[in-house]
Amino acid sequence: MRISKEEISRDFQSIQDYICKELELGDGKAVFKEDQWDRPEGGGGRTRIIQDGNIIEKGGVAFSAVSGPTPEKILAKLKLDQADFFATGVSIVIHPKSPMIPIIHMNIRYFEMSNGVYWFGGGIDLTPHYVNLEDAQFFHQSLKDLCDQYHQDYYPKFKKWADDYFFIKHRNETRGIGGIFFDRLKADEEMPFEKLFFFVKEVGYLFPKIYRHYMAKNAQLPFTEENQKWQALRRGRYVEFNLVWDAGTKFGLDTNGRTESILMSMPPMANWEYMHQPEVGSKEEFTLKHLQKEIDWIHILDSKGA
Repeated sequence: MRISKEEISRDFQSIQDYICKELELGDGKAVFKEDQWDRPEGGGGRTRIIQDGNIIEKGGVAFSAVSGPTPEKILAKLKLDQADFFATGVSIVIHPKSPMIPIIHMNIRYFEMSNGVYWFGGGIDLTPHYVNLEDAQFFHQSLKDLCDQYHQDYYPKFKKWADDYFFIKHRNETRGIGGIFFDRLKADEEMPFEKLFFFVKEVGYLFPKIYRHYMAKNAQLPFTEENQKWQALRRGRYVEFNLVWDAGTKFGLDTNGRTESILMSMPPMANWEYMHQPEVGSKEEFTLKHLQKEIDWIHILDSKGA
């Protein structure tokens, strides 16, 4: 059964509500502030920002539902025929205070056109300032457990997709430890529209469970000024990816989206240091060695030992 775009949009708003409540509970101090906005060409959204919390330094949970004539840039890039479009989704980026807690991103989205074209997209990925093998294994196992409920091919396929997508080509390194990424997913006999939509929603609902785990587990870990300097450098890499390679950023700007909401993913502070090289044998060097594709994070402790 094909679900209407209005129902999809309402469900995405409910997911935004749920995630915001969970993050507020996990932080224990900061609360979200909402900014509702309209898009002149059609639609709008509500951007919620949280900052200066016990754990979260800056974060955003944005919902949008925009529509209207499809811009020529989008038609050319996606090789689509001219028709009106509708796009709705939830996008999240959280930057923690502590360098011991990872940056996290999640996005779920739905796109359709008046000529019948449609698809779902989304994903979730983790960007640790310091790679911790136990944390990485937990993250990927959580994603695999969800994917396996819907299709045995989903996790390996979407994991590779994330490795390839979240890759900083000019640095020859991954943004973090990947996760899952998918785009242009359509219904078929094996995966009807309603079941596919349930999967996309479950990705959204899994997000706070995963991130509250790291908030509770790592918030009290001690860190030094040197750790914070490294955090600022890794945030710089995050900025580079989002501004140079991220398709979502480009789509938002090309469709005359709201700039403040599109760039909510930027960290509060970042840094760049010319030709920085971590000390041999350091945790920083360990992290850089693990910023690569095709790592089997689920069995990483089996191969290296706990």
